[in-house]
Amino acid sequence: MASDECQGKGSWPELVGVKGEVAKATIERENPLVTANIVVEGVHWVPMDYQRDRVWVWVDKAGIVVRVPIIG
Repeated sequence: MASDECQGKGSWPELVGVKGEVAKATIERENPLVTANIVVEGVHWVPMDYQRDRVWVWVDKAGIVVRVPIIG
């Protein structure tokens, strides 16, 4: 594996529709090399740079995951 590639699980499509806090805990448990950050869609701004140790967990205003969380 090249040094610039991500290690461990990199996407979590099965988490769309679950609560953001549950998704965050699941992501960090399944890939301890990343930090999951909950972001409310349409409210928060996030940097567009790519980071191998970061996962954005996009939720709606009710706190439900609305996009597939992926490393970046």
